[in-house]
Amino acid sequence: MIFVNATKGIEIESQMRMQEVIRDVLRNHFEPRYVVLSGPSFAIEVAKDDPCAIVAASHSTDWAATVQETFSTSRFRVYTNNDVTGVEIGGSIKNVLAIATGAVNGLGLGYNSAAALVTRGLAEITRLAVRLGGRSETLAGLAGIGDLVLTCFGNLSRNRRVGYELGRGRKLQEIISEMREVAEGVKTAKAAYELSNKLGVVMPITTGVYQMLYESKSPRDLEVELMERPLRSE
Repeated sequence: MIFVNATKGIEIESQMRMQEVIRDVLRNHFEPRYVVLSGPSFAIEVAKDDPCAIVAASHSTDWAATVQETFSTSRFRVYTNNDVTGVEIGGSIKNVLAIATGAVNGLGLGYNSAAALVTRGLAEITRLAVRLGGRSETLAGLAGIGDLVLTCFGNLSRNRRVGYELGRGRKLQEIISEMREVAEGVKTAKAAYELSNKLGVVMPITTGVYQMLYESKSPRDLEVELMERPLRSE
């Protein structure tokens, strides 16, 4: 069988990606044939058969191609990629950035602020992916900038909604209690924060979202802190 993973996240306790979790569970039995699906794809729009493009990533080009051929239709286009690490990191951390972008909107800030945040957010996602062995060009594709734009700016984004309500001054537990769906970025923020610290990767936006969610930092204080960081080159 081929394991086709459509989840996006990082295990909190171990900071393992989903491929690593599956390998850890099955390592005493066999090496799983693993493919991850990721990319800009709100489920409700896929169900409506709106045109959509995603990526199937695997270390094996044959496994990725099998999944590509199985799932592709005239309305659902699947590309292949062999950078599982880059695809999984992009698909995970974009949810954290969506919370940050939602907070920007909740504060009443404009497009300039949101564009700056998403662009610098992509830079820190790329740093983490490359540190783990991924490729920077993967984050310029569907699993990177594609999924990031969708989740940060799409009104259907659960994570953006959490950030928006935080920006308006509401408390996290109050927001979550009203949601029927999971905002994955809340837990991923903790896992990503701990992983970046362990690896020594600078991720100021991710760190700020973690502090906003778990240390009660206000979105306005986070805005000031990010804008007053030491100046540097891009």
